[in-house]
Amino acid sequence: MLRVSDRRQEPRFDRSLVVEPLVASELRVRMRTEIGEVRVEIADDGRGGADPTAGNGTGLRGLADRVEALGGQLAVESPPGQGTTVRAVLPLE
Repeated sequence: MLRVSDRRQEPRFDRSLVVEPLVASELRVRMRTEIGEVRVEIADDGRGGADPTAGNGTGLRGLADRVEALGGQLAVESPPGQGTTVRAVLPLE
């Protein structure tokens, strides 16, 4: 389960988490809480074509594994030429 503290923290973005070369001109991050869960959406306007089933546990496959380990769900939309959107829903304790 994911825990959310009462303290507000300044959001930080670590560019090293983005696969190089970054070809997107815009990256949007949204997060909201609902009863019993937190929803996160990360979207870009890059080249798309991301495959969450590819790889050896790194990248999107590794992210999916970590989200599932927390009891959450991960969805990836990445049509070629149209950018990528990653959505995660995680339970709150």
